Amino acid sequence: MALMRDLGNHVRRVTQLFTGLALYGMSMAFMVESGLGLNPWDVFHQGLSKTTGLSFGWVVLLTGIPVLLLWIPLRQRPSFGTIANLVVIGFVADGTLGVLNPGEGLAMRITYLVGGILLNGAATAMYIGARFGPGPRDGLMTGIVNRFPRLSIRLVRTSIEVLVLGVGFLLGGTAGFGTIAYALAIGPLVQLFMPLFAIKERRAESVPVS
Repeated sequence: MALMRDLGNHVRRVTQLFTGLALYGMSMAFMVESGLGLNPWDVFHQGLSKTTGLSFGWVVLLTGIPVLLLWIPLRQRPSFGTIANLVVIGFVADGTLGVLNPGEGLAMRITYLVGGILLNGAATAMYIGARFGPGPRDGLMTGIVNRFPRLSIRLVRTSIEVLVLGVGFLLGGTAGFGTIAYALAIGPLVQLFMPLFAIKERRAESVPVS
């Protein structure tokens, strides 16, 4: 019975992980098509996409590889969730961009932006709640903090995101109202959705001693 429960729990975690990653990729596509601004990393991805001619999704995937290499000196190890994050999000983003109609008119563009941010918050809570480890970019942040404990998470995350935002903007990525809206909304949204998707770790059941 305990084995079946553990198996069911694991299946739920895997299903939630891949659902969350797929929804995350979709949320990125909605924000891209809104044309109103992206989160800092996606400004960078879009800028590289315009510069190299590669699709947005392929840039998301390929930039994750050097980011993962930066984990090595930080003594950070990738997990199953890390590799899944690296592969799934980019392909889903490209697939969604391939079928999503471009935002025409301000009302549709705002709808895309708001829907994308809401979906991103839920998707983030889903893949974090599945407990399979961080994605390449989040792992870089936590790895730096673990390696240099005097640095705060806020300082490290802000520094990384300001850097990629600036480079991405110079390369032609879209930064604007949506970038600010995402920065203000994503934390509260993840906190709101997390209780719905946080899967608690099962503890081994104690065996009574006779």
